[in-house]
Amino acid sequence: MGSTYRIGIAGAGGIFKESHLSAWLENPECEIVAICDVNEVRAHQMAELAGAELVYTDYKEMLSAANLDVIDICTPNLFHSEIAIAALEAGIHVICEKPDAVSPQEAQKMADAAAQSSKLLMTIRNNRFHPNVQFLQQYAKDGGLGEIYTGRCGWIRRRGIPGKGGWFTTKELSGGGPLIDLGVHFIDIAVWVMGNPKPVAVSGATYRKFANNELSDSKHSGFGEKHEDGTFDVEDLAVGFIRFDNGATLQVEFSWASNIEEETYFVELRGTKSGATYRNYELGLFSEVNGQLVDSKPSRAHVKTAKMHHANINHFIDCLSGRDEPIIRPEHGVEMIQILSAIYESAETGREVRL
Repeated sequence: MGSTYRIGIAGAGGIFKESHLSAWLENPECEIVAICDVNEVRAHQMAELAGAELVYTDYKEMLSAANLDVIDICTPNLFHSEIAIAALEAGIHVICEKPDAVSPQEAQKMADAAAQSSKLLMTIRNNRFHPNVQFLQQYAKDGGLGEIYTGRCGWIRRRGIPGKGGWFTTKELSGGGPLIDLGVHFIDIAVWVMGNPKPVAVSGATYRKFANNELSDSKHSGFGEKHEDGTFDVEDLAVGFIRFDNGATLQVEFSWASNIEEETYFVELRGTKSGATYRNYELGLFSEVNGQLVDSKPSRAHVKTAKMHHANINHFIDCLSGRDEPIIRPEHGVEMIQILSAIYESAETGREVRL
């Protein structure tokens, strides 16, 4: 392999254009050489923006003909595992948008294919790369929170359904609604900061109450392509409760639409030495010192924007180049999809699900 990695893109929609494209273009070790999308017009448009000479509508053809080092998968969720496994079996490294897959079985197949191929598989966990999350993870690792025994996390929107009637709201293609779309981000932060305890039991409930509501107050509703007469067979709100093998617990809540004051995303963790709240990118720590309750904020606590996809993709390349070890591993993805699938199962059965 030369000094430049040859990158192929599978899926040239909104997430690629808004979050991945500039990250690849700004990395001097990478060159986007091929774009694949089932929409040929869009594929050519993105190829022009990316400076890619090769355009495909079939990812299999791209894998066999484009001489890729890396494939970046930005397709609807259903196709993540299929494309990743094919690429790994072809000897190509894989970086994939979240969620890893639409079922634990498919996530495990991806992990197995990575192990058998000895190629790098990494699924995007961009929120791990916000400076405040990085600070919090290291603070917890160094013992600053003490024993983290419980917490809660969520991303709740007032009105922010993405691509209504399109693949986002079609369960066959997406695997679910806000739980699988948004839950990956903040459950992942919570579990990572907690030290990656193993989930052992899950309970949850889901609701669909806004399928016929056209209001929007969130920029995130702009993701995906809307279809007036399309499908909406996923939840718009999910709540859940996770138990871990060390006795810790985590409450979760994710919505695209509900009657709340405003859109909020957060992770709150309670430890024996201190607690932490990461809310809308801001970080606060809560403890006691010399018999007094103390609230504190790290000096970078007010960082509200960061190129998190850039940092995630750069980390992937650093790992390929041997400069770093992956902080996001295939087994993390398997456990994440196990959690999300168990919440859906619990919602359907009305019972706790053991993992």
